[in-house]
This record gives sequence, structure tokens and C-alpha cells, in this order.
Amino acid sequence: MADPDTDQFEMRRLESLSNTIFGVAMTLLAYDLPKAGEFKTMPTWSDLGHLYSGRLVGMILSFVIAGVFWISHHRRLARQPEASRDVVLVNLAFLLSIILLPVTNGLYANYGTSSAVAVLYGLHLTVIASLNAWLWWLIMGGFRHEFIVALFPLLAFLPGTAVAAVVPQYAPYFWLLAFGALVVRRFVIPRTANGE
Repeated sequence: MADPDTDQFEMRRLESLSNTIFGVAMTLLAYDLPKAGEFKTMPTWSDLGHLYSGRLVGMILSFVIAGVFWISHHRRLARQPEASRDVVLVNLAFLLSIILLPVTNGLYANYGTSSAVAVLYGLHLTVIASLNAWLWWLIMGGFRHEFIVALFPLLAFLPGTAVAAVVPQYAPYFWLLAFGALVVRRFVIPRTANGE
């Protein structure tokens, strides 16, 4: 019986870790939403709308972005039951970028009109998208359909971050274009290319 390759890691273990990381990060996005003591008197609907509108939009945006990358991550892990140490390290860097999402989301939700904060948030989204695309490149080995779909969010986050430097209030509209990757995968790429 041949010895198992000790340089290969079973990706099911990484999948368990990633489920926990995504779950905690996506839950923590809402952690700072309700804070006691922010009102001097009993709040009105107007007070609640003014206080939570920016925070709620930031939380929803980050939650959906994390969800899109969670789907991509699990599709990637399903294609690769084992991986080398280098691929596992890139996956861990990707998961670290997900863990930091509640931090940059909290800043963005509270100070989204600041160009410095909006650019920091946009750069963070760009790093997540870059690591995701890199992992697809490592698995697919080149410009294949799945890698091209993984590039789509990156191409949305880069101009959105540039816009955030000048007019931060318009950056989320560009960042929302990243969800076009789901449309591209579903309707543009032939089903045979998806393996469906």
C-alpha cells in the first residue's frame, strides 16, 4: 500500500474551518448595528432611519458580498479534494480577509462618506476578490470559464475604489456590480462549461 502524500491537505477540513469563519464574520457584521445609549431621548422613526440607514446598507452590502464569496469558495473546494501546502496557505489568507470584513464594514457603515474609509473598504473588497481569483487560477490552471467569472468582482471593485477616493457616496453602486458574476455564471457561460 502506498504511503499517502504528506504534502497534500484534505480540503474537507478547510471547508469546515471556512464554514465557521464565514458564519462568524457574517454574524459579526450586524454586531454593531444596535447600540444602546445612542439616543438622549426615546427614538422616533426618523431618528432610527437617520442612525441606521447607512449602517444597514453597509451591513447588507457586506453580507451579500461575503455570501457571494462563500458560494465561490465552496464551489472551489468541491473541485479540489486535496491541495498542496501553498494552496492551503492562500486559502488561509483568503479566510483572513473574510475575518476582517466586519472591521472594515464597521468603519464604512459609520464613516462611509469619508473618502479614506471608503477607499480602505474598497481596497479590502479588492483584496478578497483578488485572493478568490488567484485561488481559481491555481485550481483551473489558466483562463478557463470559472477563473473569468472570478475576475468579474475584481473588475467591479477596482473602479469602485477609485470612485470612492473622489466621491465616496457613489462607490457602492460600482461595488454592487460585483454581483454580476452570478449573472455571468448563470446565463452567459454555457452549462456544459460549468459542468452542470
